[in-house]
Amino acid sequence: MQRLKYLPILSVLLLAATSAHADTVVVTADRMVDVVAGHVVEHPQITITDGRITAVASQGASVPAGARKIDLPGMTLLPGLIDMHVHLTSDPLFSGYRRLEFTDNFWTIVGVANAKRTLEAGFTTVRNVGSANYDDVALKQAIEHGYVPGPRIVPATYAIGATGGHCDDTEFPPSIKTPGTAVANGPEELRAMVRKLRKYGAEVIKFCGTGGVLSKTDTVGAQQYELTEMKALVNEAHMLGLRVAVHAHGTNGIKDAIRAGVDTIEHASLADEEAFALAKQHGTYFSMDVYNDDYILAEGEKNGLFKESLDKERMIGRQQRENFRAAAKAGVKMIFGTDAGVYPHGTNAKQFATMVAWGMTPMQAIQAATVTAAEALGRPGDVGAIAVGRFGDLIAVAGDPLANVAALQSVAVVIKGGEVVKQSGATLVR
Repeated sequence: MQRLKYLPILSVLLLAATSAHADTVVVTADRMVDVVAGHVVEHPQITITDGRITAVASQGASVPAGARKIDLPGMTLLPGLIDMHVHLTSDPLFSGYRRLEFTDNFWTIVGVANAKRTLEAGFTTVRNVGSANYDDVALKQAIEHGYVPGPRIVPATYAIGATGGHCDDTEFPPSIKTPGTAVANGPEELRAMVRKLRKYGAEVIKFCGTGGVLSKTDTVGAQQYELTEMKALVNEAHMLGLRVAVHAHGTNGIKDAIRAGVDTIEHASLADEEAFALAKQHGTYFSMDVYNDDYILAEGEKNGLFKESLDKERMIGRQQRENFRAAAKAGVKMIFGTDAGVYPHGTNAKQFATMVAWGMTPMQAIQAATVTAAEALGRPGDVGAIAVGRFGDLIAVAGDPLANVAALQSVAVVIKGGEVVKQSGATLVR
């Protein structure tokens, strides 16, 4: 079959549909990052059948008859990336009170655009840890049924919060009534809320254990649920087969959340040595959004962020980065989470360079967004590595991302479930 250069994606799919072996694709490149073994493999050949990887071999191995062939000369293959902390239905350009200019369902449409940007940036799986109106479930359903392009979504639906806490609406006077859809207090209310969110599509539970930066009235490090409440929420979620993420900047809230059995700590800004030891003891993962401080301080005021939020970010941003370096050095399990939505979607990969600047090797940073993230999701058999049995989710970049991790900001090819969803450069498909 004649090679076709710069073949449009639609033509690729049409070619696949008319082939007797349309369910098989073979991908070759110059190199592949084996994130499980932690080294580079030369001249790989990956076979994907019915959306899952069926063979990982060297070029020259047998190719199934009629398979589509994707040649990526000069490229390095990696698993599709995983961002463990996004808000697809948020846009940082409309922060603070500016969000009130739009109807509620505007944010659903924003999510459609952001899902596409995220996928094309090479993030084939995301954990969406908080959105209103069950929008992340709607996005997941639309993507899975082929209506819109986007990554695989693990939805949390609403983030649970205490009355007056970070996940409540605290920027209004008493005369303005807010729905408080996921506000819950005390062990029994928290158990009931977990059941409700699971009923409507949550695949992970997220709650706010301490104050935050973008909330207007609370203190960023103050604990907002006591240990007994955290344990009730976590026990209920685990009983139902759901993992738990906790928004926690403050030291005491981080440590109580670990003691309660949460699976991932989001932000972890003021974690101390005792928190590191507890995390290692309990197997807790840290998801630290160490890039977005740059964006918030550069663009936040222009975008309408509350002055209180900017003040809190100035107070906490540098400390979070120092503690990121300390946590990584201490051996805490680190995962890649950006808080995209606080800064623009599609630029998620900017965080890799920050992680490397603050103590990780490029391989460790990539592993945080692949194999380690898949473990934290509880889905190591599906995503996070180029390995037999996992989804055929691959990305390709020019050059060597282990020499220059910023190369991940320019993903040339994205393959999701064996289908090319983005291609640029000298991509050859036959």
